[in-house]
Amino acid sequence: MVDYEFYSSVYHGGAIPADDWAELEARAADQLRRYKRIYTVTAPDEQAEGMAVCAMAEALHNVDLIVSGDAGAVQSASIGSVSTSYGSAAATAVDVSEKGQAKALYRAACLYLDICRGVG
Repeated sequence: MVDYEFYSSVYHGGAIPADDWAELEARAADQLRRYKRIYTVTAPDEQAEGMAVCAMAEALHNVDLIVSGDAGAVQSASIGSVSTSYGSAAATAVDVSEKGQAKALYRAACLYLDICRGVG
């Protein structure tokens, strides 16, 4: 189990509130256990697994925020009489499908772990 102290002081995370950490960490750790069952997972150093769990927890947190409508891509901004727009909603949409979430979690884990999908 990766505690919030590790997340904030070693990983230097700040996106996830302490109250939300336990649930997100559990989901991320479950996914890492799944990877270890079906792939060859190697941690290059002793903190790599904890760092991967933190990265996956942040990915899950970001998806949760987007699904709830509390976050997303900026479509337009204005300051005083000056405004600008940044593409269409379709062009800046984040894939929150199950497949999109799986890709985001895998990418987050691969930042810190060596994951081999092949036969070794």
